[in-house]
Amino acid sequence: MEEFVRSHAIAAASAVTFSTAFVYPLDTLKTLLQVGAGTGPKLDIRQVCGRLQSIAGLSGFYSGFGWTVLGRIPAIGTRFGLYELFTAFYKDGREDNHVYVSEALLAGLASGAVEAVISTPFDLFKLRMQVASACHSSSLKHHHADEIVKPIIAKLLPGYVPDKLAWVHNADLLSKLPNKHPNLIDALKGYPWLLTGSGRQPSAYDVKGPSQVVTLEGWSSIWRGLRPGLFRDSIFSGIFFSCWQAIHIALLEWKSLEMDHPQRFPEEISSISPIEASIAAGISGSIAAASSHSFDTAKSRSQCVVIPKYIAMERKLLKWKPPGTWFERLSGIHPADRQMLSRGIGLRMVRSGVACTALVGSYFLAVDYLL
Repeated sequence: MEEFVRSHAIAAASAVTFSTAFVYPLDTLKTLLQVGAGTGPKLDIRQVCGRLQSIAGLSGFYSGFGWTVLGRIPAIGTRFGLYELFTAFYKDGREDNHVYVSEALLAGLASGAVEAVISTPFDLFKLRMQVASACHSSSLKHHHADEIVKPIIAKLLPGYVPDKLAWVHNADLLSKLPNKHPNLIDALKGYPWLLTGSGRQPSAYDVKGPSQVVTLEGWSSIWRGLRPGLFRDSIFSGIFFSCWQAIHIALLEWKSLEMDHPQRFPEEISSISPIEASIAAGISGSIAAASSHSFDTAKSRSQCVVIPKYIAMERKLLKWKPPGTWFERLSGIHPADRQMLSRGIGLRMVRSGVACTALVGSYFLAVDYLL
């Protein structure tokens, strides 16, 4: 029994790694299209590929691959494991081993929600690495900035470029007070919270490592994008399993038409082949990706925003209310991103379809080889 479980675990991990590596360049391009969308002219795939190759080379297409694999192995294992657990309760007490499409949808929604909680931190670090691969290094600029600011600002705001005009403006406002400080500008440099809103906000490619994220943004920031992630993974998992089950039932019914005697239970019909199961999974993955893509874009864009701890504290003290409608606040969609939610949908559909096909096909091949 232990050997059986070990073999299936090795086969699943190998299938996840292979399928992820096979389509990872598409994921990188999709992410860069999402986070690079703005009010200016739209970037196309050719422009993104050219920029990525000129800055990071071919290795840039696989930036953050390690974080993706570390996150997808437990996340996909949780998705399929919980799905089998939930559907086992539906099938309990039935004569056949049949699962209805609606039951597969509900089980997929629940398993996808748990998957989102596990994968969100890994998605954050993966996205920051992907963005960094397409951006020029600013280490020299950071070194120059650290020389002219106080150490406390350099610690709280890595990548911060001082705005001398903002300091002069604040000094002019405070110089009208009765008790003047002999050097107001140098005094302001010791109080970074007085500089809120001035200077340049730290970029995502400057804060990409776990230690950098935790130091600047706090522990809670590693789950940034969880709300759109919950919607994305729940919808994706629910649509994926329900479509896969519907295609599976259709294939069994089509095979039953070729039999001489009608069968009472689906188990009495010969099971579908691994190739048919792989193709069915690929079609289901593409449909699920299209259904959940808006929340995938919202998650990518929210994780690309760096919010230092002191700004988050100010928002909490001031009881800052996020903009947008009630649904946008609930799902984590920023109202400024309404026109950008479909960016990269074609790439994600192709990536998910090919990845699901490769995942199921390589899993069957690995199981046959090991067992």
